[in-house]
Amino acid sequence: MVDFKLVPENTVMVNIDLQNCFVDNADRGLEVVDRVNRLAMICRNAGILVIHTRHVVRPDHSNIGILGKLVPKVRDGMLDEGSESAAFHADLRIEPNDVLLTKPRFGAFHGTDLDVILRSRGIDSLIITGITTDVCCDTTAREANARDFKVFFLSDATTTSRPPQSQRTTLELISALFGQVLTTEAMIAKINGTDVGEVE
Repeated sequence: MVDFKLVPENTVMVNIDLQNCFVDNADRGLEVVDRVNRLAMICRNAGILVIHTRHVVRPDHSNIGILGKLVPKVRDGMLDEGSESAAFHADLRIEPNDVLLTKPRFGAFHGTDLDVILRSRGIDSLIITGITTDVCCDTTAREANARDFKVFFLSDATTTSRPPQSQRTTLELISALFGQVLTTEAMIAKINGTDVGEVE
């Protein structure tokens, strides 16, 4: 298994879709929000930029595309910009210097300016947290890998609404092909320079 070196000034934390509709329906949703908040505070203190994404579509559904046919809840308005279900969860702590990124599809790179934000700052590494592990977090990890970014994927600061096996399978695949999977505690140790190569 890979064990990437972390350089804080070359790293961002990308927190995926801690929105009401996902947090409220995911296994351990509030627990993940708590872990994300703790890690985000440590990242900010270390000089690591924190980015929060939201998966939204236009209320008139002019950019919903095939997503509306594949996911009935999206067609019914779950991710409409301006809806309560698509809003960030109230327990998520967002600071003024954090970057807020709206995305129209599962991955954080497609249809956004995330790549420009990262390249302009000399970023080469992403810490991925959020919901859902097996869809938007996984897609973002794959997109990042395809662009030659190092991926740190957190096993206990991501979760899903699907059966536990889906979480395990996704983590195994990320670890095998797309990045380094590790716990929140191991990530904090890596940021602080006290890690001993622990992986998930």
